[in-house]
Amino acid sequence: MTCAPLALIQCPMPRTILIADDDPHIRQLLAFAFAKAGLSTIEAGDGEAALAIAAAQAPDLIVLDINMPRMDGIEVCRRLRASSDVPILFLSSRDDEIDRVLGIELGADDYVVKPFSPREVVARVMAILRRVGTRPPAVESAAAPLVHGRLRLDPDGWQASWGDAPVALTVTEFGILRTLAAMPSKVFSRDAIIDRLHGPGFAITDRTIDSHVRNLRAKFADLGANDVVETRAGVGYRLGQCGA
Repeated sequence: MTCAPLALIQCPMPRTILIADDDPHIRQLLAFAFAKAGLSTIEAGDGEAALAIAAAQAPDLIVLDINMPRMDGIEVCRRLRASSDVPILFLSSRDDEIDRVLGIELGADDYVVKPFSPREVVARVMAILRRVGTRPPAVESAAAPLVHGRLRLDPDGWQASWGDAPVALTVTEFGILRTLAAMPSKVFSRDAIIDRLHGPGFAITDRTIDSHVRNLRAKFADLGANDVVETRAGVGYRLGQCGA
């Protein structure tokens, strides 16, 4: 599915988006944009409400404002990631690299800085949902697992493991690792990784990819794996030896 004018972007199956923002105008604006894209929405006006609604209604994706009363978006994301891999897109009113990197390293899948275009938010949400939803129907043959050293990736189940230990990855983290594992000898530039994840022409910074890779390494390092992703200076990333 390529990016199209807002009225033409349609979700292929019913999906529910939780919009968590303390500004009712922003919630209304996004709810209208998502409705035109065929997405249903639920809303939360503060962080505590967002956590409660996420637990009770299990949305397919959460649009999460960083600056909210009662509990900010950073803490909401931290608590969600303790038990859930629901995709998260951060909204921030501060065009600050620290906020962006912190949000991605906590496990968010993407971010948009206010003021934003509703069309951009919809396009980014659809890109994340497309990555989650692009699994072959049950009647088709299952995709073969990708195994390299102690690393194992199940493309159909979107599951990663190191030896016998499962590793909880976000959609974007899994997508990066699957891209590298599919061609383990190839060095991918950051732009090439972005194209594989989002399609050509999608606007995202190199620093965002670096943050996702840093987060990937930290998760595997907790299991004693320090060679999952290699950096090739001035070029990009490739899959490491993975304990082989």
